[in-house]
Amino acid sequence: MSALKKKKGADKPSRHRAQPVEIVEEEESAPIAPIDLYYWPGIPGRGEFVRLALEAGKIPYRDVAIEAGDEGMALLSRDLDAPRETPPFAPPYILVDGLVIAQVANILAFLGTEHGLAPADKAGWLWTNQCQLTIADMVAEAHDTHHPVEMGSYYEDQKEEALRRAADFRANRIPKFLKWFERALAGRGPWLNGAAWSYADLSLFHLVEGLLFAFPRRMATVARDVPKVMALHAEVAKLPELADYLASERRQPFGEGIFRHYPELDGE
Repeated sequence: MSALKKKKGADKPSRHRAQPVEIVEEEESAPIAPIDLYYWPGIPGRGEFVRLALEAGKIPYRDVAIEAGDEGMALLSRDLDAPRETPPFAPPYILVDGLVIAQVANILAFLGTEHGLAPADKAGWLWTNQCQLTIADMVAEAHDTHHPVEMGSYYEDQKEEALRRAADFRANRIPKFLKWFERALAGRGPWLNGAAWSYADLSLFHLVEGLLFAFPRRMATVARDVPKVMALHAEVAKLPELADYLASERRQPFGEGIFRHYPELDGE
């Protein structure tokens, strides 16, 4: 690509001839190296919050464990144990430009800043991060409905406690969280930042997707009280930037991850 640039000292117009110019060749920008995403293969989980941002932002990336096929789980375990100055505690994490970035909200804050998936102004950036951290709180509570006592034990070994935890989550926590997002959208809408979507909207979409999978009966009731949240969910599903991904096999199905459907834990 070429640009026109006046020669030094030729900034004053001449009455005798046109000002000479020289052609300056601009350097070609280096191709963007793909981001390496590390997350457990076979489930959407917390990794899906990152995938949605990468996909909607058209950011080149490699889903390392999934691309490794049958070796994906072993590869991820080895990489987690690799010696690093700043090791990740757990997936998801990304490797980019020599950095190791872990924790969903931290990853999304980075992507939001570097790739325009969050507002550039301080207030908007902080608000987006606040929404993401609130989503993270609810995700943790959703997980604890089926593993309320011990992370390393089976659901069946803590089923009695899970029934009690899930009852409170359905009755109190689902409406409390989603009504807060409803309030947020009522003040700004149709997106959490007003006129344009951000990574937090993508994450709210995935949160609602997970709740619909895990608690379909309860969500059928709660959805009536949060129409703006459900409208946002529908709009994200229609984003042109996500159309290919949402229809592809790259999108991991719900199953034995954070959001699990046990009929006995659901209810109106």
